[in-house]
Amino acid sequence: MVQRRYLVFIFMLIALRMSAQIGGETTYQFLTLTNSARIASLGGIQVAINDSADLNLPFYNPALLRDAMAGQLLVSYINYMTDINYGYASYAVALKKYGNAAVGMHYVNYGEFIDADENGVISGNRFRAGEYALNLIWAHSWKKWRFGVNLKPVLSIFESYRSLGLAADAGAAWFSTNNRTTLGIAARNFGTQFTTYYENGHREPLPFDLMAGVSHKLAYAPLVFSVTANHLNHWDLAKLDEDEDPGEFVIEPRESFPKQVMRHLLLGMEVLPSRNFTLRAGYNYHLRQELKLEQKLSTVGFSLGFGVKIKRFRLDYSTTRYHLAGSSNLVSLAVNLNRNF
Repeated sequence: MVQRRYLVFIFMLIALRMSAQIGGETTYQFLTLTNSARIASLGGIQVAINDSADLNLPFYNPALLRDAMAGQLLVSYINYMTDINYGYASYAVALKKYGNAAVGMHYVNYGEFIDADENGVISGNRFRAGEYALNLIWAHSWKKWRFGVNLKPVLSIFESYRSLGLAADAGAAWFSTNNRTTLGIAARNFGTQFTTYYENGHREPLPFDLMAGVSHKLAYAPLVFSVTANHLNHWDLAKLDEDEDPGEFVIEPRESFPKQVMRHLLLGMEVLPSRNFTLRAGYNYHLRQELKLEQKLSTVGFSLGFGVKIKRFRLDYSTTRYHLAGSSNLVSLAVNLNRNF
C-alpha cells in the first residue's frame, strides 16, 4: 500500500504560507526563507544595503559581497513555526584581483513525523524531513558597480522521497560616490530539478524572483531607509479566495493600482544611535494582507529588531509577526577572524 505522509505536506504548506510567497506553484520553497535577523527586521528581503561588514547580505544579492567581509564567519538560527527550525552558516575570503568569494550552507529541519498510511493507520515508524542548499558566492567590482553570482546545489528529503536540483542567483549593485545611496537588482532562484521526488515525476519550476531595491542614508540624521520591490516577474499577487461552497472560487474585485504596488514593496528603516548599536523596523504589506484576521487588529506584517557590535562579534535579533498564534524569532551571530567590526 502506498503510504502518504500527510504531516510532511502540512509542514510544506505552512512554510509556503509563512513566507508569503506565491504558494503551491514551485518546489524548493525553503530557498525563499529569510535567514538573516537583520534582513528579517527590515521587511524580509533587501537587495541594496550598503554595509561591507554584514556577510548576510550576499545571500539576497551576491553583488553585495565585499572585500571587508573576508575572514568573517557567520551563523544564523531561526526558530520558525510548529517546531520548524532552519539556519545558515557562511564564510568569506578575498581573492585579490579575482574578486571575492564565500561559501555557505542553508538548511531547514521540519522535525520528526509519525508514519501513517492513506487510511490514517499509524505504523509506529518515525522519520525526519529536511532540505539543504550549498551556497557558492562570487562577486567582482567594476568602477561604481559590483556584480555577483550564487550557485546553490539543492538536496530535499522527505522520508524516502528525495530530490536534487540546482538554483542560482545573479545580481548587480551600484554605489554612489558619497556611499549614502545604493541601488541593487537581483534575479534569485532560477534553475532546475535534476531528479524528482518519485520515479518518472514531473519536474517542477523553482521559486524564481526578480527584485530591485534602493537604500539611502540621510546626511544629517542617523537614519537609513531601504525599499525592495520583489516578484517583479509576477505582477498580480492578490490571491483567490475560496468560497464556502467547496469547489467554487470567487475572484474578488481587482485591487487598486496603489495596493498592487504595495504588495511588491518591502520597507525597512534603521536607526543608528551609535556606531555599535542599531534599532530596526520593517513592514511587509503583502504578508499582512495574506495573513491578517479581519475581525481583530494585530501587528502581522510588522517586524522589529536590533544589532550590537562588540569588538570582533556582531549579534542581530529580530521578531516578525506572522499570525496571532505566534511570531518568528531570528538570531544571527557573526565573528570577524581578522579585525574588529
